[in-house]
Amino acid sequence: MNDSHYCPHTPEEIQEMLSAIGVATVEELFAPIPAALRAKTLNLPPGMSEFETFSRMQAISGENRQGMINFIGGGFYDHIIPAAVDHLSGRAEFYTAYTPYQPECSQGTLQALFEYQTAICRLTGLDVSNASLYDGGTACAEAAMMALRVTGRNKIVVDGCVSPFSRQVLKTYLFNLDVEVVEIAPQNGLLNRAELTALLDESVAAVLVQNPNFFGSVEDFTALADQVHGAGALLIGSVYPIALGILKSPGETGIDIAVGDGQCLGNPLSFGGPSFGFIAAKKSFIRNMPGRIVGETVDRNGKRGYVLTLQAREQHIKRHKATSNICSNQGLCALRGLIFLSSVGKEGLAELAQLNRDKAEYAKAQLSAIPGVTVLQSAATFNEFTLSLPKKADDLVTGLLARGIAAGVPLGSYYAGAENCLVVTVTEKRTKKEIDLFVKELEVALCN
Repeated sequence: MNDSHYCPHTPEEIQEMLSAIGVATVEELFAPIPAALRAKTLNLPPGMSEFETFSRMQAISGENRQGMINFIGGGFYDHIIPAAVDHLSGRAEFYTAYTPYQPECSQGTLQALFEYQTAICRLTGLDVSNASLYDGGTACAEAAMMALRVTGRNKIVVDGCVSPFSRQVLKTYLFNLDVEVVEIAPQNGLLNRAELTALLDESVAAVLVQNPNFFGSVEDFTALADQVHGAGALLIGSVYPIALGILKSPGETGIDIAVGDGQCLGNPLSFGGPSFGFIAAKKSFIRNMPGRIVGETVDRNGKRGYVLTLQAREQHIKRHKATSNICSNQGLCALRGLIFLSSVGKEGLAELAQLNRDKAEYAKAQLSAIPGVTVLQSAATFNEFTLSLPKKADDLVTGLLARGIAAGVPLGSYYAGAENCLVVTVTEKRTKKEIDLFVKELEVALCN
């Protein structure tokens, strides 16, 4: 048997699992992680009390870099979180609650999720929402699955300006299905509409776009929605919730299914998670919507109540007949999103979005004034934009990290020929002083 008190698996079981995924050892499983980043031991002496262990762990975590000025985005955003979000979501009735399998005993949880669904519908301008998904990537994939079911077709066309992380999740979802995924290469940070027109035929179930896209460009997809609908397909739009404070809603532009990641709505960065994904659609598609849907009703005494409705998940019917095999939601993270939206309100969201755009415009003007630095796109942007640099973005980012500035997301790892491109994000948290420091340090880095 395994000597560890905390591992329930025998050495034979561990070896069987490793063989199934194609590696020989546990060490080989973690080989993609550079050795310098893997701790061999935490150097904890034996016999430490809980208090002593906690103090030691705090000391170790204190070695992390502190006070970094963050201009990184690409789907994960450094926004201010109102104090009410932490306070209310931390209440025991929410913080310790689990899945409402017995809804009559979980009315508070169900009401919160119902209100969350209402907020998402108002935010996106669409009719129906579910109780959340895992993250923005799974939301994109589930929306594509919805479109396949609704149309009965087998091709998904994806704009290459959609987040590469979401595109990878989509491909993973559809890998073993008889579904063709066709990607359109970006054109100067925008959708190549001519190529899309050539691809639209009777086999296309949906077109997936993103607004603002991974380069930061903002596009109006109203005319595109008409074109896609004319071909009998659906238009799926991945959106940035904060940007909807000043941009047209997906519903206004004719998008059929809107998705996105809710991390920016009151959830901390937390090293990349957890977060929640949201999905909203036209009412006619509700029976093809994945996951949990909370409905409002009345009991026999006429008292308002909440139930899980239209439950066509694998937990309720045979797996192969299920609307989706995703069977959970991010209740606590979604609750934080609801509290955030309720705290800022409609006008507050618009003000927040405008502040993001104004600060990004200032940064864009200052950075593009540096000799050799230009803004890639001519289109409008929200709080992200792409710089074309005279040197490799990776090298510049590494150098600026040593100066306390996380400069952005280099695009070379995601797009061929984009090694000199850098996506810069400016949220409401960035001050004029921080932006000016970034400009000064980038200018110095380019001269060295």
